[in-house]
Amino acid sequence: MTTHAPRVFSGMQPTGNLTLGNYLGALVNFVALQEREEFERLYCVVDLHAITTFQEPATLTQATREVAAAYIASGLDPDRSILFNQSRVSAHAELGWIFTCVARMGWLNRMTQFKEKAGKNRENASVGLFSYPTLMAADILAYRATHVPVGEDQKQHLELTRDIAQKFNNDFGRPDFFPLPEPLIQPETARIMSLRNGENKMSKSDPSDMSRINLTDGADLIAQKIRKAKTDPEPLPSEPEGLAGRPEAQNLVGIFAALSKVSVADVLAEHGGQGFGAFKPALADLTVASVAPIGEAMRRLLEAPDEIDSILADGAERAAALARPVLREVYDTLGLTGGGSA
Repeated sequence: MTTHAPRVFSGMQPTGNLTLGNYLGALVNFVALQEREEFERLYCVVDLHAITTFQEPATLTQATREVAAAYIASGLDPDRSILFNQSRVSAHAELGWIFTCVARMGWLNRMTQFKEKAGKNRENASVGLFSYPTLMAADILAYRATHVPVGEDQKQHLELTRDIAQKFNNDFGRPDFFPLPEPLIQPETARIMSLRNGENKMSKSDPSDMSRINLTDGADLIAQKIRKAKTDPEPLPSEPEGLAGRPEAQNLVGIFAALSKVSVADVLAEHGGQGFGAFKPALADLTVASVAPIGEAMRRLLEAPDEIDSILADGAERAAALARPVLREVYDTLGLTGGGSA
């Protein structure tokens, strides 16, 4: 039986500004994984996923560079991890089609994200939006990735990836050809909510810019958004149980805990009993100190787009070298004579 090398794959879509939620929910963990030498790591800007809904071409190009800049500015080292954009490696699209033929309609019909994104406009949604999970499976399995950092909203898609891998292995009598990748779920404190409504996830698609901290926001704007964040009139409790039923307070305390890398209990031990008039300035200072340097680094990187493109091209060459033999073996297994280009 084959023993698959430990390998991490994850990606982000280049659609809109990345937020504090993206940073704490994903990027911080990506950087931390660089210290785990047992893993080979691939991080992708998934631009093919982005076109499941219409994108202005020039905007998509710029957004792809911005996400790459955010990866690097947050601490990802392109020499230690493979950083590339999806469309540069043809194995994603090729294997995505093959997995579209492996997956079953019933499986895809159960995907809740399609229902949420298509809404009442289901009949006018793109086929790509419906089959998005099969391309995600290809993203992961083209590299035989064994671990995938995902949020709870993507866990169902990873389960589908495992189903596709298992079906391919069973159909063609290759019991260990593809691994069944395991999720690396982010801690609950990394789930960052809207600054305007503590029951909604912080989102780059929210129409109100005041609902989120963008990684490109300057220090003054970050501080202003924290000062104006929705709260309630009660002081902070001394223990986490006291945050129950207080989503905005829970969110701000959670942000403080995540940025300072301590527990919610530790934050409340220090700030319990304070009103938000005292707590918000401390949170604003911490958020500015943590996020403003990332924005400054992103702006410097984006002033040299050719350098970003060079990093992505180099990463794509390294990624393709890993995917090419996998894709070639898939073609051979299926009886296709093309061989796969990767």
